[in-house]
Amino acid sequence: MLFYFDGKLHRVDALTSYSGRIGDTPGTNWLIVGTDSRAGLSDQQKKNLATGDADGARTDTIMMAHLPPSGKPMLISIPRDMYVPIPGMGSHKINSAFNNGGPQLLVQTVEEFTGVHIDHYAEIGFGGFDNLVDAVGGVEMCLDQPLRDPKAGLDLKAGCQELNGAQALGLVRTRAFPNADLERVVNQRKFLSALMAKATSPSVLLNPFRLFPFVSGAVDAVTVDSGDHLWSLAWLAFKLRSDPITTTAPADGDQYTDDGDSLIPGETTKRFFDYIARGKAVPADLLTSDAGAVS
Repeated sequence: MLFYFDGKLHRVDALTSYSGRIGDTPGTNWLIVGTDSRAGLSDQQKKNLATGDADGARTDTIMMAHLPPSGKPMLISIPRDMYVPIPGMGSHKINSAFNNGGPQLLVQTVEEFTGVHIDHYAEIGFGGFDNLVDAVGGVEMCLDQPLRDPKAGLDLKAGCQELNGAQALGLVRTRAFPNADLERVVNQRKFLSALMAKATSPSVLLNPFRLFPFVSGAVDAVTVDSGDHLWSLAWLAFKLRSDPITTTAPADGDQYTDDGDSLIPGETTKRFFDYIARGKAVPADLLTSDAGAVS
């Protein structure tokens, strides 16, 4: 059964070779990408999930999961507005790499920007995300404030509550905060960690009526590199299930560029990723404190 589902995984050649590619760095590193692809959604589902009808796929969610040789795993958000050199394009916001060159250009951009070798790739779109959450029976999240965002189809009260798939999709999409994307990425990290904890809990693993729909949902919702497998995703889930260090890659300020308001990397950014590239613990002064709407 495992090999059957593994054979149905969507795959893409994300980790291609290129001249001067960063060699192996300590630990294991995943690039996790969230896109707004509507592939697989019916017109009614698009309406129910408030996704709109845009064609193609763009990414506003870029995370690096760093599993060091020792110590706690890290889940690192790379803000979409980080202004970085993109091979063949000059400097732009980092999400331009995926939008113009797909996963291959995004992986190359991240590797050259951070100095960190990417070992695995996972991409998830709107299509199937809600089913993934519903398959595990929902995910409990505790909100510090009520959230209402008609553009994301979101209307949640403050306090602890179990989110279904549509509500979870709204939570990870909404930018209705004073700091917009910088708060959204915090909520995304917290939700991903909570989803991994639920998916690897006995209530799912020991219940075939939840386990098999979840695995099937993962197969439908997730695209991985051609060298990755279902057991690679399972290993990642177990690593991220128990309180990983979560943070946003630091910038050294913001600036208005040809791409609009942008985050400018600098010496702080370089120091942060240098620790990751050497497999060393990142000092506390380089980690961001959690904000967002999720406790």
